[in-house]
Formats: sequence, C-alpha cells, structure tokens
Amino acid sequence: MTPYARCVANEMPGRQREAKPEIPGTILPVLPVLSFAATSMSVRQILTTFDAWRAKGAPMVLATVYETIGSSYSKAGHRILLGAHGEYQGLVSGGCLEGDLAERARTVVETAKASAVTYDMRDEADELFGLGVGCNGLIRVFLQPLLPAEDYEPFASIAQHLLANRPAAVATVVESARAGVEAGATVIVEAGSRQNWQVDGEVADKLAAECNRALRSAGTYYSQQESGLGVLYATLRPVPRLLLLGAGLDAVPLVNMAADLGWRVTVADHRPAYLARGGFERAERAIQVSPAALAAQIALAEFDAIIVMSHHLVTDRTYLAQLADGNVPYLGVLGPRARRERLLAGLEEKGTGLRSKLKGPVGLDIGADSPESIALSILAEIHAALSGTAVKSLTKG
Repeated sequence: MTPYARCVANEMPGRQREAKPEIPGTILPVLPVLSFAATSMSVRQILTTFDAWRAKGAPMVLATVYETIGSSYSKAGHRILLGAHGEYQGLVSGGCLEGDLAERARTVVETAKASAVTYDMRDEADELFGLGVGCNGLIRVFLQPLLPAEDYEPFASIAQHLLANRPAAVATVVESARAGVEAGATVIVEAGSRQNWQVDGEVADKLAAECNRALRSAGTYYSQQESGLGVLYATLRPVPRLLLLGAGLDAVPLVNMAADLGWRVTVADHRPAYLARGGFERAERAIQVSPAALAAQIALAEFDAIIVMSHHLVTDRTYLAQLADGNVPYLGVLGPRARRERLLAGLEEKGTGLRSKLKGPVGLDIGADSPESIALSILAEIHAALSGTAVKSLTKG
C-alpha cells in the first residue's frame, strides 16, 4: 500500500478536510500512479509548467501552503501546481503528500470550488498508522481552481510578478464566514498598483492595506480576522537573476547549478571564443560585451547578484568601475583576498566605495576544491544573502 493510500479525509464542517491516520485493518483503494511534470521543483520550473499547461488549455489547481506547526518540508506561502489527471509540478512535502493532493485536485477542478486540507503528522502513532513520514508537524494547504474560463487567474498574475523585477504581496482568502466573499478571493499589491479577484469594496481595501504591511516587512503569515476571514498574506519574491561577468570553464557549473535552482542567469564576456565554446545552454542569455561599455549594454540594476570572474585583472577592474555606483544585493569577485585588494587599490576612490560591499573571496568555506564545489559554495552564499539568512549549521542551530 502506498503512503498516499493510507490517508483518510474527514470533513470539518464549514472549514476544511483534515487528513487523519487510517484505522488499523481498514483497506483503502490505492490512488493511481502519479506523474511529475519535470525533474526540477524550482519556482521557475513551476512557471514553465504553468505556461505549458496553459497553452494546452488544461485546467489545473494551485496548491498553497498557508499554515504550518512544528517541523514541515515547506512553509507558508509555498506553491505547487496540480493537474486534473494526477500530475503535479513542485513539492510541498518530500513526496508523501502530493499524491493525496493530486487526488483532491480532481474534485476542485470538477466543482470549480476552492478547498483546504490539513495534514496533521504530530501523532507519535504516525509511524505505524499514518503517513509514516516522521516529520512530526502539521501543514495546511489551500487548493484553488485555475480554469481557462477565468484565464487561469489569480495565478496568471502571480506568475507575472514572480518574473518581474519588483516585489509584490498577495492576500488569499482561505476561509470565509462573510457573505459575498468566497474562499479564493485574492488581492495583489505592488507599489503603485493593485489587482482584485472575487472581492472589491471595503474588504478589498483592507486586504490591500495588509498586503502593503507584508510588503514592507517581507513577511508571510496567516491571519484569522474578526471580519470572519482567514487570509494568507504572502510576499512574491521575483525569481533571482544572476549575472556572470566571465565565460571561463568554471562558469559552466555555476550556470547549471543556478539553473537547477530556477534562477535566471546571464553570462557575458568580451571574448567571443569563450562564448562560442558552449556549455551555457541553460543560461537565459550568453552575450558578448565590451567591458568599458558594460553599463550601456546590460541593465545592471535588474540583477540580484553579480559575479566578476573574467580571470583578467584589467577586465575585472573595468567591470568593477562600472559596478561601483550600483546597489546590487550581492556583488562578488572571484579570486583570493590579495587579488581583491589589488583590484580595489587600482580603482582608487571607486575602490573605497566598493570595499564594504564587494565579496572576495566569494563563497562559503565548505572546503571547496573543484569548479563544481566552488560553484556550490558561491551559490550557497548568494542564496543566504538574498534570503537574509545568517549562515549556520542546521545541526548546531
């Protein structure tokens, strides 16, 4: 019996269905074999899958984690896509809950009604009678139909914001005891603009005001309000953009690993032979630039992270001179500390301004000793910097 078949759904009147361990001896039908839409589970791959399913006119379901208690694989605000025939893209767990979610998605598509489900795995008996995942946590997931007749909203607009350069925030009504407001009502707020679905007037104004608060704090949280609404407020962080200034062989694993993370990668070099050599098929762009005209040829402000790695001192210094006045969240230069100091010294006044924000050597100290492990080290540091996370051992933490 699969883990999926060992989960029984009990109705919670007026609220949500809760997944409970089966009673010993109960025999349940095994769910159909499920299919992954792709091997990558990144946000970027979810968006790619969304475009593909949308192009076929296929109905789908957006599954959003809106609340967790204790240990869980994903946290509030995490999203995956579910198809109408058992397929799914992304994970909310290590693969143990997705089968049940995919089966529920069929009902959501058939009824065109949103629903919510709670998976409670905190019971010590879970190892014997429940899903057996051993996470000892609770996770609540909201399922919204995405239909061709509705132009796949609200996720179509959420997807646009995830590929934009500006952060936004979304309010999703998960529970409603208020007349005229159904579960699934959504408001998206970006600086200077707002979009509403299935809600307007005073309620939309209040949701938008709280979205602005979430946007300022970059937070994601679930709130049960006196108005009879349960609302998930989540920030929409755009897919990270990485610029590699240098197309040497050591840039190849950086491109591939960043692509696995779902990042949008641009590789630039002044040497056409380096670009022609290949290896950058998974980059969004691989372009030839003139180092002295970098700022005119590439919109540097669009990037979340830039690595200077041409392995040519004069070229790297030329790149850094144009990056000195920018405010990229992560800026690094490949090479030892002494090389970084030599570059900064040659930039004089611009070097003084760069000193506090230029990483070098780049990466975390993980004992990296190959292009692949160095790439892992660099991307781990960038990931931590962009998420605002202090690097520490999970075991010691």
